[in-house]
Amino acid sequence: MIVLRSPEEIEKMRESNAIVAEILAHLAEMVASGVTTLDLDRKSEELCRQKKAKPAFKGYRGFPYSLCASVNEQIVHGFPNKRPLQDGDILSLDFGVLHNGYYGDAAITLPIGKISDTAAKLLKVTEESLYQAIEKANAVNRLSDISNAVQRHVEAAGFSVVRQFVGHGIGKELHEDPQVPNFGPPGRGIRLKPGMVLAIEPMVNVGGYEVEILDDGWTAVTKDRSLSAHFEHTIAVTDNGPDILSARL
Repeated sequence: MIVLRSPEEIEKMRESNAIVAEILAHLAEMVASGVTTLDLDRKSEELCRQKKAKPAFKGYRGFPYSLCASVNEQIVHGFPNKRPLQDGDILSLDFGVLHNGYYGDAAITLPIGKISDTAAKLLKVTEESLYQAIEKANAVNRLSDISNAVQRHVEAAGFSVVRQFVGHGIGKELHEDPQVPNFGPPGRGIRLKPGMVLAIEPMVNVGGYEVEILDDGWTAVTKDRSLSAHFEHTIAVTDNGPDILSARL
């Protein structure tokens, strides 16, 4: 069931997403060679508690951390650990909170020091595909117009779109209907309506789109071990077009 949120609810979700955006911005300033993703996880939870919010991911279906930290070939759901980040790495940070009954969720991918030209192109194209998708999130379009915008931009750049994981509705639950794939033909699926709130999150690989899950049961990696990037915004569909609730990112 797809829930249409009232303007008052959307404002509450804006508050939740503002917390997410502020924490991710703080983590981005910390990211450097020698820092560990476990350091980032601890800081994310500390900042979250200071905001009187609850980390959305910790304990969700058994996930043991507050932050998803995915390095290089890791796509999503990476476990924070004690391995120091190194120059040339790329790092996806996916974070969410529960605040005043509503969830916020966003993700960024960051370079560590000097990265390869291919990695830099991957980050650029993935972030561009997110904003092209957001442009389609208005009430004259259908859900698959969002999906197609990602796939078209990504594949034109020679990369591939992950198919096993998708974006989602969000509100009083972290994952709500509808699912928001990052691939597919345009003009299909439900008509977008004002009040829909969606987490749009392209996951893009340098190589093939096939995925493997590591032995921890969570960390998703590219099957061919090529680099992967991930960007995400939570947006509201309004009468005036898409409203990026996590806009501070």
